[in-house]
Amino acid sequence: MNARINRRVVASAALLLAAVTFAGHAAAQETTLRLVSAFAENGIYVQRLQPWIQKFNAEGKGVLQINFIGGPKAIPPFEAGNAVKTGVVDIAMSTGAFYTNVMPEADFLKLTQIPVAQQRKNGAFDAINKVWNDKANMQYLARMVENQPFHLYINKKIDKPDLTGMKIRITPVYRDFFQSLNANVITTPPGEVYTALERGVVDGYGWPIGGIFDLNWQEKTKFRVDPGFYDAEVSLVMNLPAYKKLTEPQRAYLQKQLLALEAENTFWAKYTTDEIARQEKAGIQTIKFDAATSKAFHDKAYDVGWASAMKQSPEVATRFKTLFAR
Repeated sequence: MNARINRRVVASAALLLAAVTFAGHAAAQETTLRLVSAFAENGIYVQRLQPWIQKFNAEGKGVLQINFIGGPKAIPPFEAGNAVKTGVVDIAMSTGAFYTNVMPEADFLKLTQIPVAQQRKNGAFDAINKVWNDKANMQYLARMVENQPFHLYINKKIDKPDLTGMKIRITPVYRDFFQSLNANVITTPPGEVYTALERGVVDGYGWPIGGIFDLNWQEKTKFRVDPGFYDAEVSLVMNLPAYKKLTEPQRAYLQKQLLALEAENTFWAKYTTDEIARQEKAGIQTIKFDAATSKAFHDKAYDVGWASAMKQSPEVATRFKTLFAR
């Protein structure tokens, strides 16, 4: 009898030890990634990302978690890319225009004219990652914003694409294009644009079709110039060593969630339509040129954009141009 009881005790203890060991092993396998946003926390981009992070963490228990650190108050927008490169954070939601200080090629992503799903199929995504790996110590994870053309917003009416005498707030995205239209360009973080408009420091700015209400810029904006140009790129980039440290199951889980995030990009087409109506209701008037002038305006944006890319990094620009074109 005692021997039978002892065997049961030993068996139970063994099972308990196995369970504890398994639980400990599972906990050890869970990794938490620190994510920062280069955009304000009350903005549309972070609002779109938050439900994804919640789903990511709910489904990734024991495998992979994301700790959202915050927006520009945590790390300034133009420092987010360098924070990823150096491993201060693991992931940043940013646009390439905000980390050209890390690599000028980051700005080339605005020139894509095909959906990210097609970029993954035609080799563009792999080509991007080769450059990001080699030049920025980053892994380009996913593009979460598409179909968001940039526009010129101004407070002085124009009847042709000529910005002579006007001071326009820019990022690297449209610096060369606006300069080609004779604008005097000024670089400021997004958080300073409202005051710059209010004080007349700038006469206008470049920005995507969406997002100006997040920053209350509609209060100081009179006109939007059509057509739009380029495509706003907001993506997730990751520190390359941190990416390589992930186990195969973790990397597979991350990839699954990234593809799910990109699958939600259909949201942006309707968002564009809604934002146009919202801007009109807020009193922002549309400046439209005739058909020939509009085409020339749009074409010039790409001509200038690719010329600038070729000047900065001819080999990469040549490779990207064939893969990005519609």
